[in-house]
Amino acid sequence: MRQPSAAADDECVVTVCRGCCCGDSGVHPGVDHADLLHDLTTELRDSARVRVSDCLLLCGEANVVVVSPPSGARRAGARATWFKTVLDRDANRLIADWIRTGGPGQPVSSLLRPHLTSPPRIVPDASGRTRVVHDPADPG
Repeated sequence: MRQPSAAADDECVVTVCRGCCCGDSGVHPGVDHADLLHDLTTELRDSARVRVSDCLLLCGEANVVVVSPPSGARRAGARATWFKTVLDRDANRLIADWIRTGGPGQPVSSLLRPHLTSPPRIVPDASGRTRVVHDPADPG
């Protein structure tokens, strides 16, 4: 993975979950998670920074990838876009192509749309403890 550079504010940041469920061959037998991470990093080497997270709290939708917009796009109103079930090179390629055409703030292709999901929300319950709430029907 590339290190942040002076131009990092002009790039999307792609966060790839590789915690308990994402990246687990027991959850997704036959998926080479290390190869998928390498493939996505290679696809995006000139377009975005790729980083790995231990858990993004959407274990039921593994593998999760979040694309955060560059600062200019954020100022224009773009927000992070969450993708689920990124389990093959085709999904990686669709995400990479979308990022190269502008990423967050741009329309998602019909082929990539089934991978859209919403981020989890952490809310207090009646006892004051927090819990994760997720509405997969609302992809943001």
